Amino acid sequence: MDFRNFKMPFGINPKYSKKVAYFSMEFAIEQVLKIYSGGLGFLAGSHMRSAYNLKQDLVGIGILWKFGYYDQARNHDQTLQPVWTKKMYSFLEDTGLKFQIEIHSAPVWVKVWYLDPDIFQTAPMFFLSTDVPENDHISKTICHKLYDANESTKLAQYILLGKGGAKLLDEMNMERDIYHLNEAHGLPAAFHLLKKYNGDLNRVKEKLVFTTHTPEEAGNEKHSLRLCYEMSYFSGFSMDDVKRIEGSSDDRFNHSLCALKMAHIANGVSQLHGDVSRTMWSKYEGICKITSITNAQEFKYWSDKPLYNAKDENDETVFDYRKKHLKKRLFKVVADQTGDLFNPNIFTIVWARRFAGYKRADLLLQDKERFYKLLNNPKHPVQIIFAGKPYPMDYSAISIFNLLVEESKNNKNMAVLTGYELALSKLLKQGSDLWLNNPRVPREASGTSGMTAAMNGSVNLSTDDGWIPEFAKHGENSFVVPKGDYDNMSVYEQDNYDMNKLYELLENEILPAYYNNPNKWRKIQYNSMEDVKDQFNSDRMADEYYQILYNYKG
Repeated sequence: MDFRNFKMPFGINPKYSKKVAYFSMEFAIEQVLKIYSGGLGFLAGSHMRSAYNLKQDLVGIGILWKFGYYDQARNHDQTLQPVWTKKMYSFLEDTGLKFQIEIHSAPVWVKVWYLDPDIFQTAPMFFLSTDVPENDHISKTICHKLYDANESTKLAQYILLGKGGAKLLDEMNMERDIYHLNEAHGLPAAFHLLKKYNGDLNRVKEKLVFTTHTPEEAGNEKHSLRLCYEMSYFSGFSMDDVKRIEGSSDDRFNHSLCALKMAHIANGVSQLHGDVSRTMWSKYEGICKITSITNAQEFKYWSDKPLYNAKDENDETVFDYRKKHLKKRLFKVVADQTGDLFNPNIFTIVWARRFAGYKRADLLLQDKERFYKLLNNPKHPVQIIFAGKPYPMDYSAISIFNLLVEESKNNKNMAVLTGYELALSKLLKQGSDLWLNNPRVPREASGTSGMTAAMNGSVNLSTDDGWIPEFAKHGENSFVVPKGDYDNMSVYEQDNYDMNKLYELLENEILPAYYNNPNKWRKIQYNSMEDVKDQFNSDRMADEYYQILYNYKG
């Protein structure tokens, strides 16, 4: 294939003919391609699969991480051990394209790999690498670890994604109408365009759209403006030029704020997150309109077909048998990793997602006595599984992971699993009865793991955050903690309130329904599976990106 004059490898649906380049730091496409860490990647992966399903004129641009995020292993005492292993991918095609971009005032070589749409049924995808013989050692390491802890390396990664991705499109003579930044990591693409258009910001705005995923201002990345400038982030524009665009008086550069100033439209990733984002950024002048497009996951990839067939045929026996079979399959992994033999007839709760403080993995353990009572209830027994990857330098999150491991040694019906990637994620969703999601409201922008759980007959128990307000009908398709007066509560009070409500729901509503009224429980599963399959399928989301964002005329 001639990549210098790249043409889309399939026929385009005229409805989606606007030409789009989608920039993301991570994509969870398939288990074998380990270039993702968590929800942002799972979302981007589903988006790429849906772009293929709908035959959209969209290409994905990411980075080929040599060591991925990290491999989650265990120390001799079962606690967390991050391991970095070089990854090999024989299915990626060498495009033969190699070009230079400026990083830290020096030329850095970029090599490009291609993922053909036929391999995993995705949009065409291009992955950038600096790990080539022509580069010095420091330049080679830019693409080594996803979300590197070193600030300069992290900025170099953003420059590689944004400036490198934009330069790649130039190299391929591939004109794009829209540059879509999935989070602000790829923002250097906007400065590359600004330079290309001789400083004409309006021309950049015509092309740029931005998806924000962070519902509080402190969580949006800021770095020293001078360091960004010295790293060649701004494609030659001066710090004064950047200040005029960003408009903040701070000496730290706010990536998201600048993206909101340079884009012509942006979106939050749930209706609630759209509201939170508009309120949060409204104090700044000159930001673009912020709408919302609720995140979703690809139904075809995630849902268990036999479970849906049994539901659609209302064959309760087959449905229950299939769910038990899926539980047994997950429990083999539990036994292999932990030595615990879980019982498929026992109610199984799973908490699995990225370990971050606000997601409160250990919330139920704040009341140890009640936790033990829950696990050891002779009438309504419970099994609980935890899984997730803390950021390898987030020591407080790692300590929570390790605390759960220690606690699991005292309870044969509690397990902590390692290796929370696509394959294990699917097994956990298939094998759980209840998907526990308890972030501190309103910190969760969307939180898509519950969607894919629902696609596998796992019922959501959640705080009322992210996508949940758009989905949940309490007691009919899920169970939801009623919102407290969070604005007037301390963090301690909020955690205490939510924990008590979670226990009340488990003890008084959920466990009695599961054990004493299986028909009622199955009806909740059916409703959940039905309500998630269209509205929270990423085909709907990918369509909305075209209708609401890419074709926006404002």
